[in-house]
Amino acid sequence: MADVVRRPGGARDTGEPGEPARRWYRRPGNWVAVVVFGFFFVNLAGIIGVPLADSLGTRWFTSWLPDGWTTKWYGSAWREFSLGQVFWTTALVAVLVVAVSVVIGVTSAYALARRGFPGKKAVMLLFLLPILVPPLTYGIPLATVLYKFHLAGTLTGVVLANLVPSVPFVVLTMTPFIEQIDPRIEAAARMCGARTRSVMLRVLAPLLVPGILAASVLVLVRTVGMFELTFLTAGPESQTLVVALYYAVFSAGIRTQQSIDAMAVMYTGSMLVLLVIALRFVNLTQLVTRVREETPRQPGDG
Repeated sequence: MADVVRRPGGARDTGEPGEPARRWYRRPGNWVAVVVFGFFFVNLAGIIGVPLADSLGTRWFTSWLPDGWTTKWYGSAWREFSLGQVFWTTALVAVLVVAVSVVIGVTSAYALARRGFPGKKAVMLLFLLPILVPPLTYGIPLATVLYKFHLAGTLTGVVLANLVPSVPFVVLTMTPFIEQIDPRIEAAARMCGARTRSVMLRVLAPLLVPGILAASVLVLVRTVGMFELTFLTAGPESQTLVVALYYAVFSAGIRTQQSIDAMAVMYTGSMLVLLVIALRFVNLTQLVTRVREETPRQPGDG
């Protein structure tokens, strides 16, 4: 006979290995979780699976699956929608936005982390507004200003529009990283004769690499997926992939649905790749801990 173990409260455990597996279904919370997650994954499979199947199908009308399978629609979409130029524009806009945002955001975050001044909390709140407020609310006035200065419809205008939410995002991401670095490290470097540029490049930059990497990847994902600001300021030669997809769906004329679905699959695939990279290499909690561990401790620290 299996040994009977009496648990606190009078419950008994027979010690049989299958006992926990037989009891999980008795809890209503487990069933609720199964139903909710099952509903989510079924919808996710439909959202991704239907365009994917249509982009690979020859014809698909009344049957559960297409009549045949082919990959020709991807080549057709690449030629029809000039996706080579669109992907190049998307990559160029994303890289420029990330580079400018990191340069401006890191220096601004350093000033906010190292300097105290009246109204500092109000300034931090202002940095939060472009992130919390829907982009369309300030996108229309922003586009009006860019059109007035003949910047809308150009690559420069798209980059400037995307910098509005990206720079505050970098500032809010980098400020905690900089605050974790002991200011006495910079003071010691200056006492040894290091100039400001050397302190920034040789002392602070190595410690800030995890934070800069986190901010860069997150801004990259945000820029590639940004629709409202890019749509309001992009022209025929400065459309990113998400805007080109919108125009392909709603433009006048006859469009092959399979080609549009192939374009949607390409966009979804590129976003999934970026999200996998972000989740693989960016973890804010671990990065902050890493900054603390990499910061040299001074004598007398607790």
